[in-house]
Amino acid sequence: MQKIALITGITGQDGSYLAEFLLGRGYEVHGLIRRHSISNTSRIDHILRSNYNKIKFFLHFADTTDSSNLMRLIAEIRPTEVYNLAAQSHVGVSFEVPEYTAEATGVSTIKLLEAIRVNGGNSRYYQASTSELFGGLPETAPQSESTPFYPKSPYGAAKLYSYWITVNYRESYNIFACNGILFNHESPRRGENFVTRKITLAIANIIAGKQEKLSLGNMNARRDWGFAGDYVEGMWRMLQQDKPDDYVLATNETHTVREFVEAAFKELGITVRWEGIGIDEKGYDAQTGKLLVDVNPEYYRPAEVEFLWGNPAKAEKALGWKRKVDFRGLVTMMMDADLKEIAGMSCKEYAQSREN
Repeated sequence: MQKIALITGITGQDGSYLAEFLLGRGYEVHGLIRRHSISNTSRIDHILRSNYNKIKFFLHFADTTDSSNLMRLIAEIRPTEVYNLAAQSHVGVSFEVPEYTAEATGVSTIKLLEAIRVNGGNSRYYQASTSELFGGLPETAPQSESTPFYPKSPYGAAKLYSYWITVNYRESYNIFACNGILFNHESPRRGENFVTRKITLAIANIIAGKQEKLSLGNMNARRDWGFAGDYVEGMWRMLQQDKPDDYVLATNETHTVREFVEAAFKELGITVRWEGIGIDEKGYDAQTGKLLVDVNPEYYRPAEVEFLWGNPAKAEKALGWKRKVDFRGLVTMMMDADLKEIAGMSCKEYAQSREN
C-alpha cells in the first residue's frame, strides 16, 4: 500500500527535512503552503527541481486556520500520515502577536484533527509539540514526558492547547495521534531570527566586514540543542508504532547561549574573552581585542525560560531513536554553511588564514 504523507509547514526547517526523509522512503508527499506575493519555498526548491516533483511531491495552497480547506484536502488526499508542523513558532514574536499565535499555533490543531475525524479518522497524526511547555524550571530538569507543564509565553500556552487536544482526540475518537515534545533543534535551514542562526549569521557577517558585532539578550539561558535532521526521523518513528503515545526528543545535554557563541567563534580559531556581567557583559577577540559580542536589553523577553534540558530515554528505548549529530557537530555545520554563503570560505580556511 502506498504511504501518503501530508505535511503542514512544509516550507519550514522541519518540513523540508521531513519531506526529504519521507521521499527517500518511497512516500508520496503532499505539503500545505500559504500564498505569498513572493516565493517562500527556498528550503524545498531543491525538491521542486528534482525527479520527485509531479510524481511523488505535491504542494497545495492552504492555511491551517481555514477549516473548510483542511476538510477538503484531507478528503481528496486521503493521507495515511499527517504531520502538523505549521505554527507561529517564534517565542519572542508570540508576545507581540499573542492572538494570532493562539489561532495559528493552538486553535488550528483542532481544525486539522476534526478534518481527520470527519473523514474517517484513519490518518495517523503527528503533532509538533515543544519543550517550551515546561517553562524551563531548573528543579524539573532533565524534563521528560512526566514533567509538569508550565508554559511562559503565548507560544507555549498555544502549544499546550495543541498538546491536550491531541491527547483528547486520541482518547475520545481512537485516532492514532502522537505528540512529539521536541527540544530545540537547529540546522543551516533555521530561521534567521532564531538565536542559533542569528549567532552564526552575525559571525559570518563580521568576518565578511558587513557587521560590526553580535548583539544578544539573555546569555545565561540554557538550551538542549540538537540537529533538526535527526529529529524528523523521530517524528516518523512515532507514527510507525503499534500504539500512539507522546515522546520527548532531546540530546540530554544543555548549553548556554554564551557557550554556543564561544563554540561558533572557536570554529574560526577565535577565542572570546568575556568582561562584565548582565547587560554590561561584552565579548572580545582574545587575540586582537576587537569587540565581538554585547548584550542588548531589548532582546530580553517579558518572561524568560532559563533552563531546558530534555530526557529522551523513553524515545530511545521505545522508538530506537537517538540523535546522531552532537553539539559541536551542530555548531560546525551551521557556522560553516553561513560562512561559505556570506564570505565564500570554510571555517577551516578562515582559521588557517588567521594563523598565517
